[in-house]
Amino acid sequence: MEASLRFSVIIANYNYGRFVARAIESALGLDWPEVEVIVIDDGSSDDSRSVISAYGARVRTVFQHNAGQVSANNAGFALANGDVVVFLDADDVLEPGLAREVAAIWHEGISKVQVQMQKVDENEQPLPALLPHIRQPPRACDIRAWAHHTNEYPSPPGSGNAYARSFLARIFPLDASRDSSTDTTCIAMAPFLGEVVTIVKPLVRYRIHGANDSNMLANVSHFAREVERARKRLKATQDACEMEGMTPPGSAALRRANHLLQLRAASLRLQPASHPMPEDTRLCILLDAVRLPFQRSFEPLVRRLAIAGYSALLATLPMAAVRPLIRLRFSSR
Repeated sequence: MEASLRFSVIIANYNYGRFVARAIESALGLDWPEVEVIVIDDGSSDDSRSVISAYGARVRTVFQHNAGQVSANNAGFALANGDVVVFLDADDVLEPGLAREVAAIWHEGISKVQVQMQKVDENEQPLPALLPHIRQPPRACDIRAWAHHTNEYPSPPGSGNAYARSFLARIFPLDASRDSSTDTTCIAMAPFLGEVVTIVKPLVRYRIHGANDSNMLANVSHFAREVERARKRLKATQDACEMEGMTPPGSAALRRANHLLQLRAASLRLQPASHPMPEDTRLCILLDAVRLPFQRSFEPLVRRLAIAGYSALLATLPMAAVRPLIRLRFSSR
């Protein structure tokens, strides 16, 4: 089975003409005999079209009107023939050994293999951070339990995940009720529709360049967006559980989520009128911060204590102190 695996790398691009060639080259450079590269340009207005077109028949290409990442990845998956599918962000880079490392541990029943991502700067110089920051590969059963209890588990962003085609075929095409980021739905549903296997090795470069979607300080509304994204992640988890006849988690899972607590606190303080969890109050944030160190979690205790203390400060300090704290915490993302 390992030797016969076929890989599909789907690159959804929008105005990343300065990066997309590197992403394509990295996909074409995978050390594996059966790799197809599919590039969907989502209505770019920069020089992306000419950059992509230069690859000719080496890649399968679609140029569509701007419709968003999910639409682009839906189109890419409809064309894909691989047993394993990677949705490569157009500003990220795959290491040549990714496919071989994934194939070496692949077995029936896997929904995704996730790998670590090395943060790099705009010029691909390494930064001192790996995603996720773990030392040992967690068991699939633990990942499922964490995802059910807290709606979170140690996972890399999109490019660090290699999905089984059989898993994606159960949930694609993603419809308009899902989050605008493909990652949200796929990462949420994977632990419940198969086995998530982790390779503790950096096999993808995650480029930080200031215009990343994950840059929380680019727009104050990004905090509310991430809270809403967590709500959609929970809905995807609930749907996956129901597909398998499992009891789905309730909304209380959102209040047990470690990383989300910081985002909830920031969203509530910065834009209380548009905060996506209307039941939230500063007291709720404070109570959840007090409970957080005592909850079952994949995060070490020292990390939970830091998150709890930071979130409690955001909930209680005056606004004059809140804004500098938020800038300090999220400036390096």
